[in-house]
Amino acid sequence: MTVARPTKSQGKVRAARLTDLAALGELSRLCQSDGAATRSLGLPVSGPPIGVFSLFRLPLGAFRPNDLMYVYEQEGRIAGLVRVERETSRDEWTIVELDAVGMTDAGDIRYRLVQQLLREGSKRGAARFHVACADVDGNVEMLMQAGFIRYGEEGIMFRAGRSALPAPWTDEAAAAANIRPVQPVDALAIHRLYTAATPAPVARLESIRLPDWERQGTHSRVPRSSLAPILRFADVEAFVQMSTDGGKDGTELDGFVQIGVAKEDQPHYLKVLSRPEADTSALIGFGLGIIAARTGKGTDLRRDHGVVAPVRTYEAPVDRRLEEVGFKKVSTVTLLMKETLVRVAEPALVPVGVRPAR
Repeated sequence: MTVARPTKSQGKVRAARLTDLAALGELSRLCQSDGAATRSLGLPVSGPPIGVFSLFRLPLGAFRPNDLMYVYEQEGRIAGLVRVERETSRDEWTIVELDAVGMTDAGDIRYRLVQQLLREGSKRGAARFHVACADVDGNVEMLMQAGFIRYGEEGIMFRAGRSALPAPWTDEAAAAANIRPVQPVDALAIHRLYTAATPAPVARLESIRLPDWERQGTHSRVPRSSLAPILRFADVEAFVQMSTDGGKDGTELDGFVQIGVAKEDQPHYLKVLSRPEADTSALIGFGLGIIAARTGKGTDLRRDHGVVAPVRTYEAPVDRRLEEVGFKKVSTVTLLMKETLVRVAEPALVPVGVRPAR
């Protein structure tokens, strides 16, 4: 007996227009409400305490000219959308929203949107495509069919806004803990810290360069995380914690913290990077104190949105240090990437072999 395959969606993919904004807002809201007939990336969670629609909502002033948005139009209505943020300095594209409605063809709609995005990226010279998603509704399988590879998982830690933030640190206390603001000359030391804390295959895939570390404090997107897109709507600062002995050359770092103080209706952001043997308690406490200082010690209602902190599975025990100060794990997301560059082995000197006599 032959089973007939369902007919593919008969709509079309096109670039979004200004006239689509109302429909796109409604589609995004529906897909983040965890409806049975919708599909989304599920990032970071599909319901309370954090909602994606509020976390990644798109103020018109924040949509940059080099960003892209495509929609799927079917029978005169918008049935799907994909929104991409482009990092021109690194030629990298990050999918921050991929939604579709429809009980039977939502998967096909999203696959066609991703294919359109990949074709557009090949024309514009995109080096890498990044996406993070919850492993539900066939998200990972669909993206891997489109050529993405799964290279890691990340836990989303959340500290509720109703919990009082610790008091800001004094300059003397920060100096005693060897904590200071990041400077451009720290790029090499931060890169060494990153390579010490990150498995070699992941570091090779992400391919973060020294100039990327030099841009800290200017809406930098490194170190990369599933929540990095919200840094667009935040005031970003970065600090390092010097090693007690400074290592062999006096520049060794024990830890790095990136802080995003929210300017929009969303949680604040905290990203900690450290050596496996280092204690990050002081750095985390300092970071929370910075958020308290920047939000007016409780007079600013933005504090009510809490703090999010992404932690990758190989970055333990950072997650345990965060739990000690009130963070809880609310979701786990999968990190995927598609690389368009062709890697070629660099020429290298090799030992001369002695050909055996015949």
